[in-house]
Amino acid sequence: MYSESVEDYLKAIYEIESGGDPARTSMLAEKLEVSAAAVSEMLKRLSRMKPRLVSYAHHRGVRLTAAGEKVALGVIRRHRLLETFLHDVLEFGWDEIHDEADRLEHYISERLTDKLAAHLGHPSTDPHGDPIPRANGQVASDTRLVLSKISEGQSVRITRVHHSDSLLLKYLDQKGVRPLVIVTLVEKAPLGGPITISVGEGETAPPLSLDPAVAARIYVEPLAAGGAGPPLPANRL
Repeated sequence: MYSESVEDYLKAIYEIESGGDPARTSMLAEKLEVSAAAVSEMLKRLSRMKPRLVSYAHHRGVRLTAAGEKVALGVIRRHRLLETFLHDVLEFGWDEIHDEADRLEHYISERLTDKLAAHLGHPSTDPHGDPIPRANGQVASDTRLVLSKISEGQSVRITRVHHSDSLLLKYLDQKGVRPLVIVTLVEKAPLGGPITISVGEGETAPPLSLDPAVAARIYVEPLAAGGAGPPLPANRL
């Protein structure tokens, strides 16, 4: 069992690495809200642990080893299952569950995690649409589009809102922007301006403008012929 601090670092490195590049000290410092010096010291410590959890070279960033990735995926699995339990069973809002799961993810056993997964019907995604790693460490690859990259006039279905800002999630929820909802990109303003979408198939709500940085964290999938899109797992309907 690793300390809460070690697990937080490994999870943060995994999340940054998911973008394809090594995690930089500055990125980790910003994400974890600590100093760059504190990050450097922790990375040195992680690189010396047995088994070694990270591969770290000063000024070249850090990558997880196989052992480090296993720990990170375990933390993420616990976190996303807890989010699902809090939302689906205890009826917390999707804007509330991230912080609650952050507090609990370090303190539940593997046995309890497996029981939680079974009770929930082994969901494949959490309420934000983020994939839940399996007990064996497998995690679904994400080949979906982001909302900011689709064409004007294209209708898509939201599959994932990859953000932890509670105020933003609450706002998006109020506007109906969440997984399973169909949206249409109305307009992309030039020079990095806002992205305007209509929400819902009937388009009865007024158009909604989003910052491109927000739209880049909203994952979508094209609709199948007929507009309904492919079927979703029963445990997320």
